[in-house]
Amino acid sequence: MADSSVAFGSVPTELGDVLAAVTDDGLVATAFTDSPHIRAAISARLGLAEADSPSAAAGILGQLREYFGGRRQVFELDVDWRLMSAAQRRVLRTLYETVPYGKVVTYGELASRSGSGVPPRGIGSIMGSNPIPIVVPCHRVVAGDGLGGFSGGTGVESKRRLLTLEGYLPPGLW
Repeated sequence: MADSSVAFGSVPTELGDVLAAVTDDGLVATAFTDSPHIRAAISARLGLAEADSPSAAAGILGQLREYFGGRRQVFELDVDWRLMSAAQRRVLRTLYETVPYGKVVTYGELASRSGSGVPPRGIGSIMGSNPIPIVVPCHRVVAGDGLGGFSGGTGVESKRRLLTLEGYLPPGLW
């Protein structure tokens, strides 16, 4: 894969066809839907051409299959943080590095833990703009009085399903 391209692949899950976008630097984006429009939007945002390289995304796709199959708790991959501002990167990297599988943190706790100076409401906005959901686990950030919001997939229902998969929430009747 050339340094001036991005490779894509997707894996079917109960939440939809989860898309992964990979550059030479690592995983740069995920989405809860795979479509030519979403691929084109990611390529345009990166300013990179789409690579015809199915093998480039194979590693992350295998890890996503294992995660959704309940066989992986830690993603072992390089993350390409380029689609984030410095403040987003600081908060999301703190989340990625300090909130493990099956655990949650509140918006306020993440604000404090990241040392970013971003208030809890701003943390919510950063979670909503996370370009790498699932792997950079914004679903693990909750409100002090409940699950809080979620902009990925089908919204809070997707958040609930991810937290149930990770064992944080008990299985429901949905």
